[in-house]
Amino acid sequence: MQNYCKTIGAIVAASALVAGTASAEIEYEIHTGYSSLYLFRGTDLGQDLIEAGVDMSTEYMGLGLSAGAWYGSFGNKVAPATGLSVDTDFSELDIYGEVSKDLGYFTAAIGYIAYLNRDAEAAGLLNQNFANDDAQEVYFSVAQTYYGIDFSLTYFWDIEADNNGYTELAMGKGFELSSCLTLNTGVAIAYLWEEGDFAHITAKVALDWAFTETATLSPFVAASFELEDGYNGGGDDELVAGSMLSVSF
Repeated sequence: MQNYCKTIGAIVAASALVAGTASAEIEYEIHTGYSSLYLFRGTDLGQDLIEAGVDMSTEYMGLGLSAGAWYGSFGNKVAPATGLSVDTDFSELDIYGEVSKDLGYFTAAIGYIAYLNRDAEAAGLLNQNFANDDAQEVYFSVAQTYYGIDFSLTYFWDIEADNNGYTELAMGKGFELSSCLTLNTGVAIAYLWEEGDFAHITAKVALDWAFTETATLSPFVAASFELEDGYNGGGDDELVAGSMLSVSF
């Protein structure tokens, strides 16, 4: 899933803005890409992830509204609890929305994410730890930029399933190499409040090539290192590479 990323209410609100508020400017982005691994919160959930998504955002009465959907297809998922694998394909659909407010000292946001894993259910593998069941989360975040570095702190509150109080501190900085090339770097460290342990630290480097005014190609590499207790049953140190193509309008 994209961080990534968000409320059903925001989706409805944004749709209403499209229909009834001509003065509200709505921005859209579509994106697709490939990753050698489906790396979610430091855990390898599968191989050869092919993904696609759409996002939209606007501002209304001083509030930032955003919503979107993400779809991923991947295969040969490994079960962390057993070490076994299933030679089959899986897919996941995420729907998300967010409402944010710039408070001056920081930007606060509340969002919603629904994770839908229908292929896993159809395969009858949910109780064997080969795949995650459908789940929902509400998250709360604060973000600000200091000395050119973007900071964010996000707590994810699980509605379904159990995420052990997953909380993530993220930092990122972009370096403009030319008028069309930007080197983006980021690092995130995760903490599990219910376990009282750090889960992982993940670093990512992406080279964004804006080859047109609206289209960007972003090859990337990321490395994740398990700390005291990996997310959702643990995981190993992982290295993933891939590329994303995004178009905004």
